[in-house]
Order: sequence, then structure tokens, then C-alpha cells
Amino acid sequence: MQQKLARLISIIFIPPVLTVISFFYLALKFESDSYKSNLTLIITILFGFILQIASFVYFRKKRLLRDVDAKIKNERTLPFMVSLLVYILGFILLLLLKANIISIAFWFCYISNTFLVILINRYLKISIHAMGVSGPLALFTFITGIEALVLLPILLAVGWSRIKLKCHSLTEIVAGAFLGFISVHIQLIVLLK
Repeated sequence: MQQKLARLISIIFIPPVLTVISFFYLALKFESDSYKSNLTLIITILFGFILQIASFVYFRKKRLLRDVDAKIKNERTLPFMVSLLVYILGFILLLLLKANIISIAFWFCYISNTFLVILINRYLKISIHAMGVSGPLALFTFITGIEALVLLPILLAVGWSRIKLKCHSLTEIVAGAFLGFISVHIQLIVLLK
């Protein structure tokens, strides 16, 4: 039963899910008109979710990733590089759209964090799932303050699920969560203050 629950949590909170939710919030709260809001959402769904999932499925089909959890550190670099390119394309489109500065800054965080993960992945394996929760947690902490801590149970549940599925150690979860939160928070402060 715990394995099934862990798998469900791990699937529901794949890294792109909270990205899309975060950008829905940003588009609806900060965009000046519905045209920009809608285009921001389309760019996010396409470049932050659909193409990310499609590339993962492609790598699985071509057997470049041996398992659905991408547990093998050496197999993760190429998918991360593809994600980086996809994020850069989305970033360029947001710039051309002249999206709200907070949306652009948060998207930039995804580019820089993916680049960091590529560098770190050469030496260590960290939890991208934990980063995928802690990045939005940092965003909402930056925007709303302490109320954003309502997302903390999601981070704890995701961490538990990845450990239960034997995808990551506690150290890898904490490293991913810490890096995602600190990196996004610092970048938002630097870019937006």
C-alpha cells in the first residue's frame, strides 16, 4: 500500500506539475491583459510541461533511460540538456511576449537550476522532484511570505515518496530541496529587487 501511495505522489508531483501551477498563478495575478496571460499559460504548458514530458517519454522509448524514475545518474545528463534547451526556447518566447518580469525571472530560475543540475549531476545525484517542489515554494515565499509554507507538506510527501521508491537517499532529497529553494529565492531577490 505504501509503495502504491509513494508511486502516486511521485507521479502527481513530477517536477513540471508545480511549474505549470506556479505560472498559472503568475499569469493570472501579474499579467496586464488576458492576451498576455493566455500566451504565458500556453508557453508554460508547451515548454514547461508537454515538451518536458515528451522528451522523457522519448528517452524511455529509445532506452536511454532504463527506468521510469531515472535512477541512474549517468543517464540523467542528456535529458537535462534537452530540458535546458526547451527552457531556453520558452524563455525567449516569454521575452518576445514581454511577459511580466516575475514570470520571466522565475523562468530564468528554471534555466539556471537546470544548468546547475547538469553540473552537479556529474559528481552527485540530487532529487529533481524535491527541486521541482522547492522552487515554487521559494517563488511563493518570495511573493506571499510565510503563507507559502502551506506547500511544505507537499515537499515532505514528495521526499518521502522518492525515498520509499528507493530513487533517492535522504541526503539527495535534502540537497535537491535546499538547492532548489535557495537558488530560486536568491535569484528572485537579485533579479526583482
